Amino acid sequence: MPWPIATFLIVISSSYGVAATYYVSPSGSNAANGSATSPWESLQYAADQVSAGDRVIVRPGDYVGFHLTRSGVADGRIEFLAEPGARVTARNGTTPDGINLEGASYVTIDGFEVIGMPRAGVRTVGPYVGGQQAFAEFVTIRNTISRDNTVWGILTGFVDDLLIEGNRTSNSAREHGIYVGNSGDRPIIRNNTSFGNRANGIHVNADVSSGLDGVIEEAHIDGNVIYDNGVGGGSGINLDGVRNSVIENNLIYNAHASGISLYRIDGAEPSSGNVVANNTIHQANDGRWALNLQNGSTDTTIANNILISDHSSRGAIDISQDSLTGTVSDYNVMISRLTTNGGGSILTLPQWQTQTGLDSNSLVATADELFVDATAGDYRLREGSPARDAGWNQLAPAADLEGTPRPQGAVVDIGAYEAPVSIPGDYNSDGVIDAADYTSWRDAVGQPAGTLPNDVDGGVIGPAQYATWQANYGSGVDDASTRLLGSLGHAPEPTTAALLWLGLAMASHVRRRQP
Repeated sequence: MPWPIATFLIVISSSYGVAATYYVSPSGSNAANGSATSPWESLQYAADQVSAGDRVIVRPGDYVGFHLTRSGVADGRIEFLAEPGARVTARNGTTPDGINLEGASYVTIDGFEVIGMPRAGVRTVGPYVGGQQAFAEFVTIRNTISRDNTVWGILTGFVDDLLIEGNRTSNSAREHGIYVGNSGDRPIIRNNTSFGNRANGIHVNADVSSGLDGVIEEAHIDGNVIYDNGVGGGSGINLDGVRNSVIENNLIYNAHASGISLYRIDGAEPSSGNVVANNTIHQANDGRWALNLQNGSTDTTIANNILISDHSSRGAIDISQDSLTGTVSDYNVMISRLTTNGGGSILTLPQWQTQTGLDSNSLVATADELFVDATAGDYRLREGSPARDAGWNQLAPAADLEGTPRPQGAVVDIGAYEAPVSIPGDYNSDGVIDAADYTSWRDAVGQPAGTLPNDVDGGVIGPAQYATWQANYGSGVDDASTRLLGSLGHAPEPTTAALLWLGLAMASHVRRRQP
């Protein structure tokens, strides 16, 4: 390739995507060039070298943390990607945190385990420039394990368009698993697991005292599993000064304080205009209320939630009188204990319906009636659960906590889980009967009854299950796979080889069963 063309391609590659890839290893040297064969030794050295578009691959081992002040750009992020086993076990040299992004934008932190930091495992804050606080933007914290830290698992402040996803934050000794604060708008907090933290699992606090507008707008908090938090107070999900946001598909259980709280203490305004939909909340016997709305948190839409409690007197919803304005609540499943005065008087569901005009289509149920096994933490809906096919389609998110499309039937299920519809012959439970189900059947031939999902035939897996698959081939919620297989519209007849294979497999099974 002529030199000018090669140079042009390198420039284009650097402008869009990864400019350079560096490596860090405990066995490396900061005098090396940072390549795959000559890695650097320390994370801080890497943080001091990177520029927009650079990627740092961190190999397994224990490290001192790092302090990053450099930013990427929209088409050239700075990325620190940890391989499995890469652990930050000592704070960085500047702040009492493991990984600290100070005024850095367009940065991705992915895959680290951060353990036992004096303050936060991972921290990101906006820049302070010319005596004024400003915002960082487009920071991603993904797939980290942040545990056993003194104050927080993940702490953020003054960051717009933040993404926190797929993290596991646990056992923060003083405060929260995830803390998003200081007026940063449009945060996305999704698919995280947060447990064993003294206060909140997830805390979102706009904090007007920080000097900016004191409101967090358009947050999206979804798909999080939050449990065993709050022995020191707080909530599974705590929202102060959060407006026009969506809280959906979260599972909160064994909460020792509140489940979800919307209120105003530090925010410039109440937490108003929010949608709380398809969450499953099961309060511990020492917990507070499953859903808590206070301090003028008006115009809240509450739909398709499961709100139950093991507490002897507290229950589903505690909403202050000044938060009732504009509130819409319906199609929830709950314990029949609600209040509009902090528990001063307790209303049954019928009394609540009469007094507030809310929840006309909601119903009462227990954990045993609803779930597969709440004691074991399995909050999927059991067969015959009253939450099945009982929700409000208009308010439901398109998929559930595990990505199952909604609705599976004509009407969505209530809660964070959508129970899949059983389709005979759908042996991999993806909602489509296609060649992949044949593979599942083939691999299960000769196995006992119950081996295949959606098996209506029973008995040892064999010809009957094949016939059901063949009869239903091409059906399901999406026929795209059938089209890709050549628009056959029917299952192909088994080949001679396949029939011979089936006969041998069944014969082998019979021999194994003989005494």
